[in-house]
Amino acid sequence: MLLPVDEAIATIVEASAALPSETIDLHHASGRTLAAPVVAKLDNPPFPASAMDGYAVRAADVTEGAVLKQIGEVSAGALPIGLTVAPGTCVRIFTGAAVPDGADAVIMQEDTEASAAGILFKTSAAAGRNIRKKGNDFQAGDVLLQTGTALGPAQMALVAAGNNAQVIVCRRPHVALLATGDELLPVGSAPAPGQIISSNTTGLSAVFGGACNVTDFGIAPDDRAVLGSILQTMLAREPNVIVTTGGASVGEHDFVQEMLIANGVEIGFWRLAMRPGKPLMFGRKGNTLVFGLPGNPVSALVTAQVFVLPAIRAMLGQEQTTPLTIPLGADLPENGSRRHYVRARLQRGSDGQTCAVPIGETDSGHLSSLAQSDCLIIQPENAPAMGAGTLVDVLPL
Repeated sequence: MLLPVDEAIATIVEASAALPSETIDLHHASGRTLAAPVVAKLDNPPFPASAMDGYAVRAADVTEGAVLKQIGEVSAGALPIGLTVAPGTCVRIFTGAAVPDGADAVIMQEDTEASAAGILFKTSAAAGRNIRKKGNDFQAGDVLLQTGTALGPAQMALVAAGNNAQVIVCRRPHVALLATGDELLPVGSAPAPGQIISSNTTGLSAVFGGACNVTDFGIAPDDRAVLGSILQTMLAREPNVIVTTGGASVGEHDFVQEMLIANGVEIGFWRLAMRPGKPLMFGRKGNTLVFGLPGNPVSALVTAQVFVLPAIRAMLGQEQTTPLTIPLGADLPENGSRRHYVRARLQRGSDGQTCAVPIGETDSGHLSSLAQSDCLIIQPENAPAMGAGTLVDVLPL
């Protein structure tokens, strides 16, 4: 009996324990996942600051045609020592500079004109205009980012603005990859008749490399002794995850499951009610999770997205992602008894809304169609035909 997809994902996530944490310098933390909250160590901005180049004024003094006397200037990084904006006066100020005492607004330079009589204002003002209040972004003690947050460019900048030179992050999972099959050759080889270039581990390295340390063990032939020896070496290193491709079915040359069991791996399940990717195997030995993915390249990449990435997220303490719900951009035929992950592109429809347009290719070896896809439509088991405009769940790639 084929295992339902949701049950398989739940089993995998339950088996995926969060990894220990480590403290690292912020400049090494891009792409890492927080294992503890980040707290601001200061206010941002730390003082009332100008959001514009212009003039710091008392709003009550500024009406269209008003002329004020300039009594000084303050630039970013300087303190307006001795400058107080009294009635009838203004101070030249630059973006990011501290607003001098007495001022409660900043008028942008384009709305003024310098003259012999003083600074002419071409607009009126309201209190607070173009001033960033102290702590407007965040205040000392505020939680800037929660545990489980992945550190992208904006998050890195926020941590730095909070004056945090170090962060506590989850250790990166170690993922070990192995392709299997007598027909496979390394990239750059000249294949003889009957041979093909191995592409799976290249694609899988890209899937996992942003969040994990990846080791590629190359290609194993369809030979019990050689395959068993390589798997023994991989398991001895105790990676967090082992991913093999090919050889996980029941053909006469499919030895992966047999050799994993011989090396002490307990098989949890194999064969799933999905396409592409029915012959998928999951097991574990100690703290190492083992995934035997199909050898067909589309199946390998799709099942890595659907099943292996949830394990990685759980190890990193991240929340699991949820599909997007958007309309179909074209008709989709009925589905059979296995959940179908349909290759698709996100496009803007005639109504201006984003929709998912099925590509229509279902061959699990057809890599170019997957490369043209930026999402997978999740078509439920036994789903009827769906017309354009029907709302569907979509997994972004």
